[in-house]
Amino acid sequence: MKLAKTFTGACLAAVALCMSVPAMAGKVLDGVKKNDVLTCGVHTGRAGFAQADGSGNWSGLDVDFCRAVAAAVLGDAKKVKFVPTSGQTRITALQSGEIDLLARNTTFNFTRDTSLGLLWTGINFYDGQAFIVKKRPGLRSVKQLDKATICIDSGTSTERNLQDYARNNKFTYRPVVFDNQEASKQAFASGRCQAYTGDYAALAILRATDLPNPADYELLPEIISKEPVGPAVRRGDEEWFSIVRWTLQAMQVAEEMGLNQANIDAQVAKSQEVAVRRFIGESDDIGKSLGLDKKWAYRVVKQVGNYGESFDRNLGAGSSLKLERGLNRLYTQGGLVYPLPLQ
Repeated sequence: MKLAKTFTGACLAAVALCMSVPAMAGKVLDGVKKNDVLTCGVHTGRAGFAQADGSGNWSGLDVDFCRAVAAAVLGDAKKVKFVPTSGQTRITALQSGEIDLLARNTTFNFTRDTSLGLLWTGINFYDGQAFIVKKRPGLRSVKQLDKATICIDSGTSTERNLQDYARNNKFTYRPVVFDNQEASKQAFASGRCQAYTGDYAALAILRATDLPNPADYELLPEIISKEPVGPAVRRGDEEWFSIVRWTLQAMQVAEEMGLNQANIDAQVAKSQEVAVRRFIGESDDIGKSLGLDKKWAYRVVKQVGNYGESFDRNLGAGSSLKLERGLNRLYTQGGLVYPLPLQ
């Protein structure tokens, strides 16, 4: 009995020791710190998600996320090198180590998660595949596009989704596939294609910002796929995976807790709520197990903002796009964003 007690005590001590040891820095984290910059793969140019202005200043939901990771890891949200990637180059850029993180409207699905050597760290936008057409009398459904010419971006999941949908609904179509989104948009706008298919948000933005006479176009009602998109990292570096995953969670937890850029300093000064003090680094050290300091989550919100703030200024009411949050609301507001406990 004494031996059993001694063995049990030793096991408990070993577990406690393991729980108190900070995470070992992974290769990606070491490289980011050594270079003092986060190299982030983004879209070549999609309003609301990642787009550079004439002076080379980037903005968008994905851009904000890259900056949030830089704030957490390097202490400065400005220490990001943005690498524009296309549908064909985004995966190989991450696989090859050209970029540290991919944040580019990339759908998290089974094939990509299991066969490409990548890991998705979460979902920062819930979307679905849709179709935009020029309005014409009687056209009310995708199923009426039998034998139609449809523009598609290559290197995306939309090609496979459309094939499956057409097969299931027994209609045929003539695909016109382009290597980049800009070519697809131009072909559709010129009338070369009778429809253009892609993510609903991208098509809504296309109609609002790029097409002449937006009122002449409409999105058909069918959403033919689920497109949960989010940031991805390479497999084999669990420490870096955890940092990226929990940065996204920190942005979403902050919104759930009511922490934002404007009030977080006041919370540092006065809040006695346990969860808030843990988040802002005034009590428990939740940075240690990530290989970061205590203030990492505070910096994310102070320098970039919470998830709701980022959505609003890039896509929502505070932007020119005025996109509804829909499924991207917090679960408490009828959406699918359900932050994990930061404790």
